[in-house]
Amino acid sequence: MTRTSTALTRGALPPALIAPPGVYKPQADTRLLAEALAQEDLGPGTDVLEIGTGTGALALTAAARGARVTAVDVSWTAVTTARLNALRHRLPLRVVHGDFEARTAGRRYDVVVTNPPYVPAPAERLPERGPERAWDAGPDGRGVIDRICAGAPAMLRPGGVLLMVHSAMSGAEETLDRLARSGLDGEIAARASVPWGPVLRSRRAWLERRGLAAAAEEWEELVVIRARNL
Repeated sequence: MTRTSTALTRGALPPALIAPPGVYKPQADTRLLAEALAQEDLGPGTDVLEIGTGTGALALTAAARGARVTAVDVSWTAVTTARLNALRHRLPLRVVHGDFEARTAGRRYDVVVTNPPYVPAPAERLPERGPERAWDAGPDGRGVIDRICAGAPAMLRPGGVLLMVHSAMSGAEETLDRLARSGLDGEIAARASVPWGPVLRSRRAWLERRGLAAAAEEWEELVVIRARNL
């Protein structure tokens, strides 16, 4: 295996990441979150958690700045992929398998970063396998977002920061309201509009019936929520 020592420009993602089928490849939402992460004060002594690491792109971005990083994912394929990418880039990264609440119980972090599943899907239950597990999040797109909002105070140290990206279709104001009820001070830190991908296009009629999309809509707004534990 070819290994490279990674020195990244702030906001840049590691190059040449392994991304096998079934593991979410870094896309516009990942890049937007990386830009937000670049604004945080990371370095030696900073403890970072990434929820739903996929290829490990964001976790490695933090590790390249000297942070101590733990990454968690429910997919064994993603866990293996993130570990391999860490080896390739010669970056220290602790990658664990399982549910984020179970695997972080009793631990607190300075920064929690996450690109959770957020695409509205007709099925009430979240998928337990397959590539859809990385994006399908129930009829309102909040199947994982709401759990993160509720669990954030227990994961963050005082003054710690949550960075979470999701579609405005999933309800940015709802996220801010839930975080406020959990005791966090939140704001929309970044926005971007991106063309609809194949998943949204395949659900156009259903999304329109649900009132989640307008007729002939072709662009999706992404938001990065930044919330500080008071």
